Amino acid sequence: MRKLWGRFAVVAAALCVAAVFTTATTPPVDAAGDPAAAEAVPAPPLDPREVAAKLDRLIDAALKEAGAEPAPRASDEDFLRRVSLDLAATLPTPREATQFALDGDPDKRAKLVEKLLAGDAFAAAQARYWRDVIMSRATNAQGRLAQPALERWLAEQFRAGAGWDAIAAALVTATGEVTENGATGLIFAHNAQPQEVAGEVARIFLGVQIQCANCHDHPIDSWKREDFHNLAAYFPRVRVRQSIDPQRRTFEVFATDAPPDPVKEAETAQSVADQLKRLDRDGDGKVTSQEVANTRLQQAFNQVLRASDRNRNGALDANELENLRLPRLGGFGRGGGGEYVMPDLDDPRARGTPMTPVFFLDQTRAGRGLNDQARRAALAANLTKPDNPWFARAFVNRAWTEMLGRGFYDLVDDMGPERVAESPEVLDLLAQSFVQSGHDVRWVYRTIAGTEAYQRRIESPGTIGGTPAFASATPTRLRSDAIYSSLERALDFGRAQPRNFGRQRGGNAFRGPIGSPRAQFDQLFGYDPSAPQDEVLGTVPQALFLMNSPAVNNLIRGQGGTPLATVLRENRDDGDALRAVFLRVLAREPSGTETKTCLEYISQVGNRAEAFEDVMWSLVNSSEFVTRR
Repeated sequence: MRKLWGRFAVVAAALCVAAVFTTATTPPVDAAGDPAAAEAVPAPPLDPREVAAKLDRLIDAALKEAGAEPAPRASDEDFLRRVSLDLAATLPTPREATQFALDGDPDKRAKLVEKLLAGDAFAAAQARYWRDVIMSRATNAQGRLAQPALERWLAEQFRAGAGWDAIAAALVTATGEVTENGATGLIFAHNAQPQEVAGEVARIFLGVQIQCANCHDHPIDSWKREDFHNLAAYFPRVRVRQSIDPQRRTFEVFATDAPPDPVKEAETAQSVADQLKRLDRDGDGKVTSQEVANTRLQQAFNQVLRASDRNRNGALDANELENLRLPRLGGFGRGGGGEYVMPDLDDPRARGTPMTPVFFLDQTRAGRGLNDQARRAALAANLTKPDNPWFARAFVNRAWTEMLGRGFYDLVDDMGPERVAESPEVLDLLAQSFVQSGHDVRWVYRTIAGTEAYQRRIESPGTIGGTPAFASATPTRLRSDAIYSSLERALDFGRAQPRNFGRQRGGNAFRGPIGSPRAQFDQLFGYDPSAPQDEVLGTVPQALFLMNSPAVNNLIRGQGGTPLATVLRENRDDGDALRAVFLRVLAREPSGTETKTCLEYISQVGNRAEAFEDVMWSLVNSSEFVTRR
């Protein structure tokens, strides 16, 4: 199908849509980066439409002052594709696109937003986004073991309508097995190392890069080294340990000052003992290190032997197996009292300076000697309290950046007090309203989607200085999740694929272990959601996968049971078939120029199925397909 490159090169060129990425260069309105500025904004009504209208008035006033004309409203087909990808991470179906275009209801855009927010796809898309925010910077090499449970847990929270404050608090305070309690994912991602966890908590939930004050006072912001290490002092008593039971093959996030669970320990001891008894190959009632060598139980046996070999004969006899003792892996009472010390940079061998938990934003002290749960609960309360403007700002800034392609700050996770926001009044109003909503996640997306700023067309920069903030929509590259779901809609991709569908001759198209098709796809197309959009570029392996992989090309065939074959059977007229292909792949009808170019090409080829294969291939490989427009 791809052998005659010259034949369809003109089609690929005609259909390629280049996304234009712009950088915010408009002078700031004022220096309202101080959290105290939020207090000066009057409390807005909670009706999303009223708040959206106020946001638009603030943006339009700033554009007028800058002498900039806002872009007109995006067409219905562009809005439908954009909001479907933003809220559900998938394309609308051709039927949905046609019905939306024909719908004369003036309120149809708001109703569409409500429908998308009510669907499970919204919860799934949010879960995958925050999974990537948490896991993309994991410092624990085994952190991804917790990723499936984390994603499931997040989806459950978003589906149930949990507030962002409750979700954040659960992530900060969680304990349990990482494959069962997904809320442990954040702490497990950094192996419960206090400094790593503290830095990520501030970055993710406050939009503050306080980890830059680890070794010295912050080079830009006002944070002192003591501020960072006081934050880390909330986490010294939480640890990670591997399960002693090899059948479970998991890890546990636990509090070192929590008493052991006798029921759980007894169940684990019984499981390990039963497995060891089965390795008594000579039937003498004893299990030796030679009998467990090169088995999954070898590491567990060595640990259990130290705790249970009472007669010190290097084996476990029947009585010792019946009364098996498990080692306390970093358990109750460990950790030197669980107090945190700030390292002495001048003398690394010195004990360092003992630190107490202090919340760096308002210097609230949690006190000395608190147990783990009390410390982390105190931090969660400080993070999420209504009068902490950074918590609400961090979330709405991320949501706005994802929805409009351009945020209030250059970096979505670096909103430090010395940085100045674009349109700070808009940010403050949205953040305050988010707090008044009870940190309702859907409220934020409903409000943003209702603004004229969100619904504007894409336009190229009109001046050398660039387009003023939010004068037009900004195209961005789709996240892996949305590209995969778009391939599902366009080609039925992944649904009938073998588990190793990414494996190709000469190697594997995906990194990492073979898993579900979506998980494999994420390994190749995923990126850190906190990275600046101008740094998110397509890679050669990604391009080659879409162009050449059998997983894609086999579904573009014009024969058999493929979506294209169905389109060609149901549409005998080439013009009708072309419109159906465009609607399926790009969720829009072809322009006049595209129709003329494609029909001429189809006529030249002579083979209808082959010509339409080339057209569909060109659409899937266009920049428009992987771009949010």
